[in-house]
Amino acid sequence: MSLNLIIIQPSFYTSKTNPKVFKTKRRAVVPLALPYLAALTPPEWNVTLIDEQVQDIDFDRPADVVAITTWTLHSLRAYDIAAGFRRRGVKVIMGGPHVFFYPEEAAENCDAIGIGEAEPIWAQMLTDAAAGRLKKEYRAQPLSQEQLSGLPKPRYDAVDMSLYGPFRTYTLQSSRGCPLVCDFCSERLYLSTRFRWRPHEEVVEDVLHTGSKNILFGESNFGGKRGRAMELMEALIPLKTNWSTLWTSNFCNDDEFLDLACKSGLLHVNIGIESIDAETIGNMRKGVNKTDQYAEMFQKMRKRGISFSLNFIFGWDNENPTVFDSTLKFLEKHKVPAAYFNVLMPTPGTSLHAKFKTEDRIINEEEMGRWPGHLCHVKPAWCTPKELEQNVQRMYRQFYTFPSMARRLPLPTSKAAIANWVVNIGERRMARSATGNNDFDAY
Repeated sequence: MSLNLIIIQPSFYTSKTNPKVFKTKRRAVVPLALPYLAALTPPEWNVTLIDEQVQDIDFDRPADVVAITTWTLHSLRAYDIAAGFRRRGVKVIMGGPHVFFYPEEAAENCDAIGIGEAEPIWAQMLTDAAAGRLKKEYRAQPLSQEQLSGLPKPRYDAVDMSLYGPFRTYTLQSSRGCPLVCDFCSERLYLSTRFRWRPHEEVVEDVLHTGSKNILFGESNFGGKRGRAMELMEALIPLKTNWSTLWTSNFCNDDEFLDLACKSGLLHVNIGIESIDAETIGNMRKGVNKTDQYAEMFQKMRKRGISFSLNFIFGWDNENPTVFDSTLKFLEKHKVPAAYFNVLMPTPGTSLHAKFKTEDRIINEEEMGRWPGHLCHVKPAWCTPKELEQNVQRMYRQFYTFPSMARRLPLPTSKAAIANWVVNIGERRMARSATGNNDFDAY
């Protein structure tokens, strides 16, 4: 008997005071979660994939089960979608990072939740739903290193590729987890505290399976194990791909690593340097970042024509109001191509969250991560929450002015330089469209 399964990646509401569903006509990046869950689905199910940012949801479409994967930003919309299908008597199951951190809340809004990685529990959830014996909770143990071998290839045949444009980038995953233990980071919790990686031969097969030259390795730390990353980059050379990823700053001073990255087709790398202040870096327990080596790091990447962007977090107790202008001055001085400015937010499960909770400095825990934009949900030690938000907004507006872009960016005569200009124009649009509700997601 054939069964109908709808897998939904929800969008989000634009703001608390203007709760419209965020929509775009197209996306540049093909997400991995939807086609990969389709690949894990047993063959007796007819699968429909819906990326709500670019597709509408037909609540009357025939469905035996609806599955929703969600981050906290999308959770309120996810709950409303679930309610719409449950009113028709359709069983709804939910998973994703939000469900990991808020399992009780999620369980109240659906028929069953899946906690952890999908591979060990996905098929069982669907089997139980079809048999009418669905349990409220399914919890998976993290996959072992050995279990990351032989994973199925994403089902791109189930994706409407016309929604992702002619120059789309495909998201893939070559590793899971992160070996670092930064105080503020929650990814290592739901992705496992153990860093694990896939065989490079299978990653290469996945790249070929996309049929594309544009690849994003969407993982916490591409260089989590240097030897593994070197093997993969060596294997990527014959494919002549343009790939992007995230890694830690120490690899930006590793000449051998950078040379091989360039040879294998690296286009862009995102780096969480978080702060230009050594004391702040020490307080967040990210010792891999050496502030006195930042200048050399930028020079090495620029010499090789590598496009890069930096992540920053503001609101640490040891900071003061000069941190915003000093950071902007630093970025201009070193001609940093792109930067993302974030407000400190203590995610449940982290030691930072425990600290703020003990000190009664969390303003409204239920609101954290629910709305787009740079919102402050804690009581900073040296300014008001509103002042922190306003300064981060100001940094975006100043950094992404055309004069700043002209001073920092090379002429768009190479792939990396073109990538830098594309990122900056997009971020400029975001900064200029920011509202009083801090809606920074303008894409």
